[in-house]
Amino acid sequence: MTHFVEADFEESRFDRVRLLGAEFHGGDFSGARFHGVAMNGVVMRGVELVDADISGEIVNLTINGVDVVPLIEAELDRRYPDRVRMRPTTPQGFAEAWELVERLWAGTVERARRLDPELLHASVDGEWSFIETLRHLVFATDSWVRRAIAGDPSPWHPLDLPHDEMPDSPGVPRDRAARPSLDTVLEVRRDRMSTVREVIGGLTDESLDADTVPVEAPGRPPPRSFAVRACLLCILNEEWEHRLYAERDLARLEARDS
Repeated sequence: MTHFVEADFEESRFDRVRLLGAEFHGGDFSGARFHGVAMNGVVMRGVELVDADISGEIVNLTINGVDVVPLIEAELDRRYPDRVRMRPTTPQGFAEAWELVERLWAGTVERARRLDPELLHASVDGEWSFIETLRHLVFATDSWVRRAIAGDPSPWHPLDLPHDEMPDSPGVPRDRAARPSLDTVLEVRRDRMSTVREVIGGLTDESLDADTVPVEAPGRPPPRSFAVRACLLCILNEEWEHRLYAERDLARLEARDS
C-alpha cells in the first residue's frame, strides 16, 4: 500500500483514479467536490459532515445506525407527488409516466426560452448548462432505447453528450465545445422523445418483462443483455432528475438575467 503522510493535495484534481480499499486517517476534505464517483461500501467513522450537499443514487445509507434512505425517499415523494409515477410497473403506467415527462419538460423549455440565449450555455456551480443537459438526455435515449432496446449498434448523434466520467468509446461523440442553439438541440430531442413514445406505446406485459438482445459493438451500454423494464426506468429517472436540476439552475440564471 502506498503511504502518504502529511501530503498536501490542496486544490488538486483527480480524474478516474482508483482508490479501491484506500484508507484516509485524519484528512481534511473541507470544500472538496466529488462528482460521478462510486462510493459503494464506503465506511466512515468519527467524521465531521457539516454543511454537506449530497445527490445521486443512494441505497442502504446508514448514518449513526439509521438507514436514512427510506426517510429521504418518502420526503422526496412528499415534495414531488408525481415522482411516484416514475416507478411504473405496467405498460399503461409507463405510458402515463412518459406523457407526464413530456408535459413537464414542455414547461421547462418554455421557461428557458424566456432567458437570454447565451445563458442557456452557462454553467451554474460547475454543472451542465441547459443545452448540455438536453444533449445528455439525447445520449441517454440513444444508449438505453435506440441501442439497448431497439438494437441499433451506433445510434449516436454528433450532439450526444455522455456523462463526464464515462471513458471515451470508439464512435461515441463527446464534443464539449459545441454550442448549438436551443432550437437545434430541441429538433434532435423531439425525435428521440418520439422514439421513446413509440417504444412505450408498443409495450405489452410480455415485452416489458423481456430482456434485450445484446448489441455486439463497443459503446454505451456495454454489449450485454438488459431487462427492458430496467432500461425504461433508467430513462424515466434521467428525465425526472435532470429536469429538476434544470429547473434549479434556471432559477439561478433568471436572477442573473434580471
